[in-house]
Amino acid sequence: MRPSTLFIPHLLSLCALIGSVLAQDLSALLGQEDPGADISIVLPGQTGFANASRPFNLRFDFEPAAVAFPTSAQEISDIIKLGNKVNHNVVARSGGHSYVANGLGGKNGSIVVDLRNFQKITVDDRAGTAVIEMGNRLGDIVTALAAHGRGLPHGTCPYVGIGGHAVYGGFGFTSRLWGLTIDTIQSIDLVLANGTVTTASEKLNPDLFFAMRGAGSSFGIATAITVKTFPAPPTATIFSYNWQLTASEAAAFFSTYQSFVLTTNLPPEFGAEIVLTPGNVQGNVTVGLAGGWYLPIERLNATLKPFFDRVPPPRAASFDTGDYLHSAVNLAGGSLDTSSAPDGTDTFYAKSLMTPEASPISERALAAWMNTLANEGFNAPVGWFIQAELFGGRNSAINAVKSTATAFARRTSLFTIQFYASSHGNVPPYPAGGFTFLDGKSQPPLYLPANWDFGAYTNYIDDRLANWQKLYYADNYPRLRRLKDEFDPRGVFVFPTSIQR
Repeated sequence: MRPSTLFIPHLLSLCALIGSVLAQDLSALLGQEDPGADISIVLPGQTGFANASRPFNLRFDFEPAAVAFPTSAQEISDIIKLGNKVNHNVVARSGGHSYVANGLGGKNGSIVVDLRNFQKITVDDRAGTAVIEMGNRLGDIVTALAAHGRGLPHGTCPYVGIGGHAVYGGFGFTSRLWGLTIDTIQSIDLVLANGTVTTASEKLNPDLFFAMRGAGSSFGIATAITVKTFPAPPTATIFSYNWQLTASEAAAFFSTYQSFVLTTNLPPEFGAEIVLTPGNVQGNVTVGLAGGWYLPIERLNATLKPFFDRVPPPRAASFDTGDYLHSAVNLAGGSLDTSSAPDGTDTFYAKSLMTPEASPISERALAAWMNTLANEGFNAPVGWFIQAELFGGRNSAINAVKSTATAFARRTSLFTIQFYASSHGNVPPYPAGGFTFLDGKSQPPLYLPANWDFGAYTNYIDDRLANWQKLYYADNYPRLRRLKDEFDPRGVFVFPTSIQR
């Protein structure tokens, strides 16, 4: 259902309304032919605007020039052309979960194209593919594909929109088996900065296809993706182990795990993350090992035995075994439904670190890191967690893709570590001490070679990250800049972390 909006039957009227808000002189448009567009929008001050422009991360409070709710690619084209005429940036919003509110433009004054009306999912059982429109949330996608016995690699939060998730990466516990979400994309339907409606694939607009898979929001507004799907595993187990460790024990634990995943012939059906949270007393760290296992559960114990033989016994463990859909419901917190309750919000700051397989985190760095988390982290002015997600190791489908095949360049990483801290009560304001803690003390000191090829993950986007161009895109960034000049020479799709012209 659309929000309370104002229906504009003519593009000239839309121009006039937005132009009045922007104080723009649109007299040059008076002679323009009416394309007959029926576009629903909300403007600042109108009923529904506050809800339509609400960010997921309440640390931000941007005011778009307008939020539009198109129903077709042609309507998106009309909006983009309008953005060109009134000299305002245009951004797409799928689920609205950008960590830095890039779906609202990442600043004031952008025109937001909300894709919530693009919700079709069409599954081709014979080909094993699906066409997914970009207004779909992950929970809806899981449910629709499971009805056909299929699955797709992606994250766990049911409210996340597929749009930003797919064009920047898309990681889940099946990613070592199936790859990132972007790796499943066979073609993308999109609208370019000049309003052209087109398709990109390996054969059609291959340079654009490269750029859209990893940096998509800088190059176009995707309306649908055609993806390869996978047979849903007949059995899946969501597992969790928990330890309460001293700082030195936690450092040894992480070092042992790092060695285990580097040297063991782990099956790709093993997906996991180490979760670090404050300890029960100062000097301790709460350590979890959680993940998904997509083979019969009997083989899980044998796979993990070499690791468990080298670490203290867990104080608690849980296993939930069922079919693939059941595992997705578990990871979603008990429900994939995105319609019966509103999406939540948070007030937070997040960072990421992608560690290279070729140069693991040193024991010296791990010892210093865990000591800081156990002591200063215990008294941090924010609630925090750290997730070390396993991207690499032997048999990883993520790292089987060449770094130059997509704009997503980090294909030799072992861990993607997310550092996430929320204000108390999850409401504004975010305390200044939260930035200090996360920017420095939450992360391992880099007692590593000067040329340590670490990176950062674009779906954990960070508006305070220095040298983000290199950390996110590595050696692919110069090519992306050239393609930005080709596909968006006027800078329509520009936001704080967009590819620069």
